[in-house]
Amino acid sequence: MTDEDFMQIALKQAKKAYTQDEVPIGAVIVDPDTGKIVAKAYNKTEHGNNPTAHAEITAINKACKKLSSKRLWNLDLYVTLEPCTMCAAAISFARIRRLIFGAVDAKGGAVVSGVQFFNQPTCHHKPQVTYGILEEQSSIILKDFFKQKR
Repeated sequence: MTDEDFMQIALKQAKKAYTQDEVPIGAVIVDPDTGKIVAKAYNKTEHGNNPTAHAEITAINKACKKLSSKRLWNLDLYVTLEPCTMCAAAISFARIRRLIFGAVDAKGGAVVSGVQFFNQPTCHHKPQVTYGILEEQSSIILKDFFKQKR
């Protein structure tokens, strides 16, 4: 499967969030050696009353539990929106091999925007980063969601 294929799966997760009135962001953790999905998740901050229940954090927690490991060496994370600082730190601590995301988040992102967490001297691990994969679709679902809110 390609980056686009896995990002399509992340977008399906984002659509699940949308239907539950959560900010539509989806994440998928993949073993690139086998092509198997280790974990899938979407934002659950509103209904879970949990500000840390971002798609990336939830997917990382699921993968760590499934693999009985605090490190996710050699795994890839696909997410529809550029991770925030909290999620970038979790990605670093989990030792994700590669981060692939769709839309850039100029306001809240922390990878290529904002603080650029992985470029900071205090960052313990920097994953390979690819972005812009299905960027338009990732952006449209967020714009539609917030248009309904206004």
